[in-house]
Amino acid sequence: MTTIQPLLELTPRGLYCRDADVYLDPWAGVPRALITHAHSDHARPGSDRYLTHHRSVPVLHARLGTAAEQVQGIGYAEVVAVNGVKFSFHPAGHVPGSSQILVERRGERWVFSGDYKLEHDGLSDPFEAVPCDVFISECTFGLPVFRWQPQEGVFAEITSWWQRNQAQNVSSIVCVYSLGKAQRVLKHLLETGAPIFVHTAIWNMCELLGMTWPGVCRVTNDTRVEGACVLAPPAVIGTPWLKRFGAHEVAVASGWMAIRGIKRRRGVARGFVLSDHADFASLNKAVRATGAEKVLLTHGYTAAFARWLSDSGLNAKELKTEYSANDGELES
Repeated sequence: MTTIQPLLELTPRGLYCRDADVYLDPWAGVPRALITHAHSDHARPGSDRYLTHHRSVPVLHARLGTAAEQVQGIGYAEVVAVNGVKFSFHPAGHVPGSSQILVERRGERWVFSGDYKLEHDGLSDPFEAVPCDVFISECTFGLPVFRWQPQEGVFAEITSWWQRNQAQNVSSIVCVYSLGKAQRVLKHLLETGAPIFVHTAIWNMCELLGMTWPGVCRVTNDTRVEGACVLAPPAVIGTPWLKRFGAHEVAVASGWMAIRGIKRRRGVARGFVLSDHADFASLNKAVRATGAEKVLLTHGYTAAFARWLSDSGLNAKELKTEYSANDGELES
């Protein structure tokens, strides 16, 4: 009896398509890697060749130190065929350039989602549900407690907080991940008309993405300012870097701020619940929108969400990968 090889299988190096001899977001070096997006848990160094969406190409080069010929860009819905297997990239809505990867073979369709969110952030291409037989989904926030309010409400909270601080000559330090979250928050804050100071890591990422705006000031060694609004990575919390802004309050914008204990443990003044990942309701909506007969769950509350989906009548199972479920808790 002939055994049909699964379209994608889990190996020690990552998700592997044996027919095409390519890996999807591998966590070890491989000859050919297809990359959903440029966050470090999905885009790792050591591979010979990378294929990713055009917008992620410069970020991969900067983060992985790859040579120009090692990374190839592809557009959304553009199809690449390898040994009878077709691959195409589709918007994930997670961060600029993020993709889901559709793998097709003789009518069989698998989608690897990478990371995604359904709320349109105004910068990333909006998430598109791709019909498939098997959907490989993240579930970073796969518990009912994680339910996001519309981003406009969160942005209003951030603005009110920093304007109150400004009136007291207190600087507001908003800690955000440099790829995706930073640009999302920055775009909103600039609409208030105030100058915004940004950490070098965020400045550099904005340049790589082609997202540079008037009114953004790069923090240098000579920067000394009070009552400022500042965007920086979470790594600055508790460091001397903050002293240049005088009296200050530190806030974090992250989905994990929905859990009060994390904010208290990290010692920050404010927590704004804003994530670049889908919340519980959106995960359910995305899974069902694909029409998938089978759902494989990676990084997050995989066991609990698999039980939830199974109780709802879906064939859902865990898929043990090496992607991060919390990105250091303060960055998701």
